[in-house]
Amino acid sequence: MSRPVAVAITGGIGAGKSEVLAAFARHGAATISSDEIVHRLLREDGEVKAAIVQRLGEGVLGPDGEIDRGKVGRIVFADRAELVWLEALLHPRVVSVYLRWREELAELEDPPAVCATEVPLLYETGGEARFDAVVAVTASTETRVGRKILPDAGLREQRLIPDEDKLRRADFAFVNEGSLEELDAFVARVVEELSRRE
Repeated sequence: MSRPVAVAITGGIGAGKSEVLAAFARHGAATISSDEIVHRLLREDGEVKAAIVQRLGEGVLGPDGEIDRGKVGRIVFADRAELVWLEALLHPRVVSVYLRWREELAELEDPPAVCATEVPLLYETGGEARFDAVVAVTASTETRVGRKILPDAGLREQRLIPDEDKLRRADFAFVNEGSLEELDAFVARVVEELSRRE
């Protein structure tokens, strides 16, 4: 069975992980985002929804009766214990979804050479062992502040390991301070190299 080379994309808030993921897609890789998986779990997994409401209260529901991510975020990013609880609830399910997705790709008649998963908390959770390669992306504080970063980014950043450590540990590192064309060229080189791996 021909299995796609599995690459994880990680980095700090506002560094450009989503842009890197989009570039992988443009260069023929199959892509999936942990954040998208979380969105889906909150919408479609009854057990997840029930557990969150039971733990955090009905105040986390929006007018449509669905989980309001903003309301959940305001609670968990202000209370480390609640954040740890939520990540323990969601993380194993997210991993299960993207591992199953990779198995399904491998079973295709013509699987892609590369599949990329955006995993913000990759090193923090020891998730790098599940991948063949890691791409870490970073940017200066000034650049990241100029991008769309949520007001609670400071609370969220506290639980992340420093970008320098991620760059040192990654197989490929990109400082995202230039143009989209530069980012795209970097990803093209990574995809080409990974596609040659046996």
